[in-house]
Amino acid sequence: MLLTFTLSSHADEIQDANKLFKQGQLTQALDMVNGYLANKPKDAQARFLKGLIVNEQGDVMAAISIFSELTNDYPELPEPYNNLAVLYAGQGQFEKAKVALEMAIRTHPSYATAHENLGDIYAKMASQAYDRALQLDKNNTGTQTKLALIRDLFGKGAHNAKQATPTLAEAAPAQAATPIKPITIAAAAPAQPAVVAPVQAKPVPAAVPAAKPIVVPAAPAVAPPAKAEPAPAPKPVVAPAPDTNAEIMQATRDWAAAWSAKNVKRYLGFYAAEFKTPNGETRNAWEKMRQDRVSKPKSIKVAIDNAQVQMVDANHASISFTQTYNASHFKSVNNKTLDWVKTSKGWQIAEERSDN
Repeated sequence: MLLTFTLSSHADEIQDANKLFKQGQLTQALDMVNGYLANKPKDAQARFLKGLIVNEQGDVMAAISIFSELTNDYPELPEPYNNLAVLYAGQGQFEKAKVALEMAIRTHPSYATAHENLGDIYAKMASQAYDRALQLDKNNTGTQTKLALIRDLFGKGAHNAKQATPTLAEAAPAQAATPIKPITIAAAAPAQPAVVAPVQAKPVPAAVPAAKPIVVPAAPAVAPPAKAEPAPAPKPVVAPAPDTNAEIMQATRDWAAAWSAKNVKRYLGFYAAEFKTPNGETRNAWEKMRQDRVSKPKSIKVAIDNAQVQMVDANHASISFTQTYNASHFKSVNNKTLDWVKTSKGWQIAEERSDN
């Protein structure tokens, strides 16, 4: 299975459903969760548990749908993105898994589990590339060595490990053996991510030992000179100015990643309140049109190349780039320019222009 999360003390129905789930009584557990969601349809933990249950029942597509909807409703949570990556990886859809993990990391840059999972996905994708290279050149010893190393890594059980039944812990998160590491969701304070070893679950340490302080020895006593000179005043420390160009580049990549992940809520959140719609239509009409175009294709991949940032002033910038759009039904390449404005929400798009 996928992962665990910590329940709030008042969610008795969800705790009871979890017990049934751990006992393998999936139908009863699902009925109880559905009853709870009938009154609280937006409850993230109940929907989260439902995703685990339907996946255990073998309905992977239903689980993908549940976790995808969670990313739309709660784009600030990294865990649903990570769960999608687990499910996509299980289907061999490593590109989709990569995009989902990149979204998890952008939402929570210090999330070690998502970083490790992304490394596993890159390794698997590298294995496929090396396989193709050897089909073209069977005598390439360098490629053979690299492929052998990766196969040794996954041959120890990381990718084909038998999945253990997940549990929902009251305090410390339980372990689940999966192709890539599951994570946890907390009702109040964030839970620590459960890291899973390639072959078997590793125990989660009760506490991380505090780093030992570095003790600086006192300088030896020195007799003062006959006349002590006054010590020079310390120079003020000036913080380095932020790299605004890098901020614009990262914001543009995040915008493209949200589009690629079909995360409509996060995608539309990149557009400022004063955004100029391309054809002069109302903001509501434009958002509905974009929602249809982002959500309808089965898959989307947006790539950005040859990006150039131009600062207008401290609060306005422009970036021009070549955009490659690949969807399940359509492909295009065009030049695009985004005008960014700094608002209380960060950098947002004020205007969008393209050459077609």
